[in-house]
Amino acid sequence: MNRRQFMLNITAANVAFSLPTLLMAEKGRSRSPNIILIMADDLGWKELGCYGQEKIKTPHINRLALEGMRFTQYYAGSAVCAPSRCNLMTGKHGGHAFIRANVEIENPAKGIFGGQAPLQKDTPGIAKTLKTHGYTTGCFGKWGLGAVGSSGDPLEQGFDRFYGYNCQRHAHNLYPNYLVSDKKNVKLEGNTRGITGQTYAPQRIADEMLTFVRKNKNNPFFVYYPTVLPHLALQAPEEDIAAYRGKWDEKPYDGEGEVSYLPHPTPKSCYAAMITFMDRQVGRLMELLKELEIDDNTVVLFISDNGTTFLKRQVDYSFFESVGPLRGLKGSLYEGGIRVPLVVRWPGRIPAGTISDHLSAHYDMPATLAELAGTSFEQKTDGISMLPVLLGRQDEQKKHDFLIWDFAGYGGQIAVRMGKWKGIKKGLNENLNAPLELYNLEEDIGENNNVVKEHPDIANKIENIMLRERTTPAIKTFRFGKYQDNDDQKNSPDKK
Repeated sequence: MNRRQFMLNITAANVAFSLPTLLMAEKGRSRSPNIILIMADDLGWKELGCYGQEKIKTPHINRLALEGMRFTQYYAGSAVCAPSRCNLMTGKHGGHAFIRANVEIENPAKGIFGGQAPLQKDTPGIAKTLKTHGYTTGCFGKWGLGAVGSSGDPLEQGFDRFYGYNCQRHAHNLYPNYLVSDKKNVKLEGNTRGITGQTYAPQRIADEMLTFVRKNKNNPFFVYYPTVLPHLALQAPEEDIAAYRGKWDEKPYDGEGEVSYLPHPTPKSCYAAMITFMDRQVGRLMELLKELEIDDNTVVLFISDNGTTFLKRQVDYSFFESVGPLRGLKGSLYEGGIRVPLVVRWPGRIPAGTISDHLSAHYDMPATLAELAGTSFEQKTDGISMLPVLLGRQDEQKKHDFLIWDFAGYGGQIAVRMGKWKGIKKGLNENLNAPLELYNLEEDIGENNNVVKEHPDIANKIENIMLRERTTPAIKTFRFGKYQDNDDQKNSPDKK
């Protein structure tokens, strides 16, 4: 029986097999694939070699792209940390999400635990879905969606294991006094919260992630690895910085400025070293999968939470061409703030060396990962599974009518991508009637030419989507919540 006949028989019998279930049946496999979702922090669209970066070395992620699929039109859920992670975990776009900005809890009262605003107890989440389907789940890195003991604690959101930074503000130092292990603070030896220390937190986090993989090699596992790199402060092991030092002219960063982190004598070298260090951990992971002989049954995905930071004295985004021709940086709903890398590898399933221009965003991940696991996301999602395009079945892939971002930070912004068209409004916190800007991304990827006057019909459709999809942010009623524009705390410049 050929494949087409097999599929027709399945349909006729009314048996609802998922794509991965069919693949397992064809290959004689008895378990769902392991899933590893790696998310960089503030990594720009063009800061990987496989996306055109020429100065920073990322050989291991480049290899993922060569052995898998690279997406050119994949988007973060938002322009800063917490809301983007909320979209990723819950499958809700910005117009429906509970968290739409970085919200820090101040003056904790009974039952309020500090940190960032927590996800609600009954929030659907990808870890909950996969855990219900028999996966062991672990989160390693930066969380930022609810403090230890709150409803947003990762252990309350479907994860069996957590290790890293619970609070994004705590993650502003990569040589901290402690990290969180499940619900306990674990001291890191030799660290005094200075520029350097004995224990580099990203190394320790990666080690714990690898230990989890090794421990769970015999059962399906889901690893969410939201590494803190390359988010500021500029900190990396000396031997990694030395590999870049002297390559470029550098001006020391003195630690001063309107928004400042720790000083560094060679900021370009350190930033490059941070990205290469992150890449090396990906390499360690891939080596371990091969050693454990689970490489061919493990799906590895690599993304970023938003675009590159706008703090140019600390990260010279022009020098590194961090977002290429795109306009905007972290904190902006222009393309440079939200268009991010997506690389996916699954040996023997995802065609190697392929490139996709499929329009997708973070809130597609829950539906995608659930279908990979042979199940469906536990509640209604704004996302669409990308599994057909991943498996080379583009003719079976459902597509979005539009993508939307509703971001309460940086003055209030909302944007819609509808085919080749992109509409954006800014300054909504002060002016609910802010004018719409309209761009044709096929002709103007840099969003330099506002064509709203030439296309009033398109502008009207986009504005109607904005009105229809935007519900009142529940987080604004959170008693002890206070909006931060982002964890860098200031508005970004409008980069051209």
